[in-house]
Amino acid sequence: MVAMDAPEVIFRSYLKQRGLKFTMERRVLLQAIQDFGRPFEAEELLLLLREREQRISRATIYRTIRNLLEAGMLKQVHFGTGKQAHYDFTAGGDVNDYLLDLDTGRILPFSSELVAKICDKIAHEMGFEVVSHRFQIYARRLPADKPPTK
Repeated sequence: MVAMDAPEVIFRSYLKQRGLKFTMERRVLLQAIQDFGRPFEAEELLLLLREREQRISRATIYRTIRNLLEAGMLKQVHFGTGKQAHYDFTAGGDVNDYLLDLDTGRILPFSSELVAKICDKIAHEMGFEVVSHRFQIYARRLPADKPPTK
C-alpha cells in the first residue's frame, strides 16, 4: 500500500463526502498546485501541466480549483491588480505573506515573525486570538542610486 501525504488524504475525504472520485487528473493537479510554492493563476497551472506533458482540460482545472477552494485547501488571493484571480495552497493552515512587485507583477512569498507578532498583538488588544492572517505589501524596486534604509 502506498502512503499518501496529508493533502491527498484531506482531498480524497472531501471528494468522497460529496460522492466524487479522486481521479488521476485530480492527483496530478493537486501535486502541481503544491509544487508552485506561491500564488498562481489557473492559466499558469495549465501551462505548467502542458510543460509536463499532462493533458488535463481547462474545465477540469477550474472544477478542481473550485473543489479545493471548497475543501479549504486553496484560498483565493487578491492583489488589487484587476487581473486574473490568484490561488494559494493552504496546507495545514500555513500563513502566507506576500510582496507584490508592481513593476513586474511577480508575487514573492515571505515569512516574518515580526508580522506574526504584530498580528497577535493587535488581535489580543481587541480581545481576539489570531487563527490565520494574510499580509500583503505592494512595492516597487528602489532605484539603484537609492539604497534601502534600515
